Amino acid sequence: MRLLLAEDERTLSDALTAMLTHSNYSVDAVYNGQDALDYLEAGNYDCAVLDVMMPKMNGITVLKKIRAEGINIPVLLLTAKSEIDDRVEGLDSGADDYMTKPFAAKELLARIRAMTRRQPELTDTLLKAGNVTLSRSDYTLTGPDGNIRLANKEYQMLEMMMMNPNQAISTERFLEKIWGYESESEINVVWVNISGLRKKLASVGASVTIKAARGIGYMLALSE
Repeated sequence: MRLLLAEDERTLSDALTAMLTHSNYSVDAVYNGQDALDYLEAGNYDCAVLDVMMPKMNGITVLKKIRAEGINIPVLLLTAKSEIDDRVEGLDSGADDYMTKPFAAKELLARIRAMTRRQPELTDTLLKAGNVTLSRSDYTLTGPDGNIRLANKEYQMLEMMMMNPNQAISTERFLEKIWGYESESEINVVWVNISGLRKKLASVGASVTIKAARGIGYMLALSE
């Protein structure tokens, strides 16, 4: 799952990015409202965490603009303000949730999980394909021959493929969605993770396989 984090306090941003990445999110971090708007307009995010008080454009203005453009991803606002009027303005502007600083990291994670669970395509805790399941709660792949916990990027790649069975996903799309626009990762990281996923699918006795579509990408092929 890919998040945009817009927080101008670099130390806090770095800490949140590390925490979210450890929890198997892919995070793009920006430090002002204009960059936040530009990134969100480019799309491909599952959730956004926006600080209210940011340079160039505040978080509520960013929120109003994306909602006016029909961008309906879950948004959580962060702010040092705690007045009721500020919270009401944020929620009336289209925020899904609101947290005041300082806050507990575990609570932020819980609120992000709660927001994203409300998305129709993310309501199922278990994804199923053929004779295997993938748990969104603990990233475990289970099949008739056992189970195995996937690494961060492997989990996100398999989740994308299980949500789009028999549909080819390009290597560029994997890089963009999971590693992010500004990542320096090269295309071979996709190949390495595909190789790892194939071995893990085989180890649990999966009836599904990852096939390469020449010139297009990779797909999770369901048996006839």
